[in-house]
Amino acid sequence: MENETISVAIVDDHTLFRKGIASLLAEFKEITILFEAANGIQLRQKISDVGIPQVILMDINMPLMDGYESTSWLKTHHPEVKVLALSMFEDDQPVIRMLRCGAGGYLLKESKPVELLSAIQTIHKHSYYLNEMVSGKLIRSLQGDANSDSFKSGLSPNEATFLTHCCSELTYKEIADQMNLSPYTIDNYRDALFKRYQIKSRTGLALLALQHELVDIKRLFK
Repeated sequence: MENETISVAIVDDHTLFRKGIASLLAEFKEITILFEAANGIQLRQKISDVGIPQVILMDINMPLMDGYESTSWLKTHHPEVKVLALSMFEDDQPVIRMLRCGAGGYLLKESKPVELLSAIQTIHKHSYYLNEMVSGKLIRSLQGDANSDSFKSGLSPNEATFLTHCCSELTYKEIADQMNLSPYTIDNYRDALFKRYQIKSRTGLALLALQHELVDIKRLFK
């Protein structure tokens, strides 16, 4: 698997950034750049004209057809394609929304080339990738060391509900209001899950809930 050449597409409306990433990746023998696109409209056309890449580096904010809509379209029409979201900032909400749309992870645009290569290889092999904010323990869980049934049985009903809400755009205080609990109790749930799964971000909690199908994303988050 390590020696496999991975076909990659880069979808970003900033030409200089897109060309720069393509130039960097061209230095790695493990990567083949299949095509570039400036938005989701171009992405769909390139797939039709050129072919289907194995991994797509997807910007979030783009004109005409943004990363959310593009990723949702891929999830419906080409679910085998792995999508790695590219983010300028380490904000939870845009990344969580991309995960809900079908992305398998995210990477900061300021990341080093070797991190980008590792992210592409990881998402291609395991269908997900998140940065160091997500621990090896969570990764092993997502790889299948703990199936969804055993994972769910290890959660209290309130913990499962809390994790479900972590996939939404609600703040922790709003989650507390929804669950009729104090913010202090919600903080305790968060901290306990952070410790249990060695997670450092809400994005990690959201990935945990999504991967173990704690919530019907299509029904709750249209």
